[in-house]
Amino acid sequence: MSEVKAISVTQLARRIRNLLEIQVGEIWVEGEVSNVRKQSSGHWYFSLKDESAQISCAMFGARRRNGNEVIEDGAKVQVFGETSFYEARGSTQLIVKKVQAVGQGDLQARFESLKKKLNQEGLFDQDRKKELPGFPKVIGIVTSPTGAALQDMKNVLSRRAPWLTVVLFPAPVQGKGAERGIARAIRRAGNAGAEGLPQPEVLIVGRGGGSLEDLWNFNEEIVARAIADCPIPVVSAVGHEIDFTIADFVSDLRAPTPSAAAELVAPDQVELRDRLDRMGERLTRSVESRLDRLADQMDFYERGILGQSSVRVLQSPIWQLEQSRRSFFQAASGALTELENRIVHHSANWHRCHPREVFRRRQDRLDATQEAFLSAAENALKLYQEKVLRLESVLHALGPNSILERGFSITFDEEGEIVKDPKKVKKGDRIESMLRHGNLSSRVE
Repeated sequence: MSEVKAISVTQLARRIRNLLEIQVGEIWVEGEVSNVRKQSSGHWYFSLKDESAQISCAMFGARRRNGNEVIEDGAKVQVFGETSFYEARGSTQLIVKKVQAVGQGDLQARFESLKKKLNQEGLFDQDRKKELPGFPKVIGIVTSPTGAALQDMKNVLSRRAPWLTVVLFPAPVQGKGAERGIARAIRRAGNAGAEGLPQPEVLIVGRGGGSLEDLWNFNEEIVARAIADCPIPVVSAVGHEIDFTIADFVSDLRAPTPSAAAELVAPDQVELRDRLDRMGERLTRSVESRLDRLADQMDFYERGILGQSSVRVLQSPIWQLEQSRRSFFQAASGALTELENRIVHHSANWHRCHPREVFRRRQDRLDATQEAFLSAAENALKLYQEKVLRLESVLHALGPNSILERGFSITFDEEGEIVKDPKKVKKGDRIESMLRHGNLSSRVE
């Protein structure tokens, strides 16, 4: 077997670098900025991406380069640079020399559009925000079960309030379609009791930090709607303090980090113990002060009443008791007399206002009204009948039938018009005469 002639990794890397620098060289590239890292040395590192791919970028001495102000997550830019191959890591990167803004990135534009829409609907209004419970017993968390954020929150909760019951509603927090899982977990938490789970009194929705696209699932409308519809208070804890998402604006409270969210929802046991100790001290002082006052009163009575003779001690209470008895009976007698008078008065009113008595009076009134109405109606009917008979007689006397009955006739021409003048017809015209018992047709000669 012949010996294979191989090149070293360094040689391969150098060939790749030379190929890129010769074949591609300096070029303008357009894309969306993400994952910006600004080093104290003045060198900036970021990624440039579109829908299908991304490339690492480095801009050395960025502070001294024109257009550096547009390098922010979500910005859509055009950069000029040369492609290079970083041999130590085996990665391709674009060394940026110039940069200029194209416009706001697609993701940022979607963010602003959805933010404006939900704000107009009132989902960000303060009056719809729910208050967090002061001493919850059950805390719900919507996050990834494998993320560091979950462990951070559990550590804070166990340290501040170890008696709390923590219920995890697992959900993917990054990647395509993760927003549906987050929304589903939020809805489960809001109705956990129906599934036989402990019902959370407050819900934390969050994850650790990342780039704009890493946190984008919390900017989707389905997540915002789920938070707005959740029946329990929701604390948003997405990313770091500088990261803002749509979920932050819709939630009842925004926490800068997941750990801060845990501190907001859980009372601190150390602080509670201090408060209890202070309350116990105030209670002890109050009881001791009360006991001292009672002891002083006892001393006063012992020196006063108990120091007098037994006869005087007994006579005074007996006399006071007799006076109280007489006053009581006088007051009771007057009260009973007044009560009897009120009963007699109310009894008369009750009899007069009893439903049976009211019904009887109204029934009598109704019967009288009915009789008057029937009498008036009967009289009116008779008058109308007499009037109708008179009108019928007049109509019969003046009507055409009365004329026909007396032997007269009514003649009509061919147009159906009554013939009043013989000059209106001519020879040959057909005329029709209406008689009492039918019509007669004839021709003028």
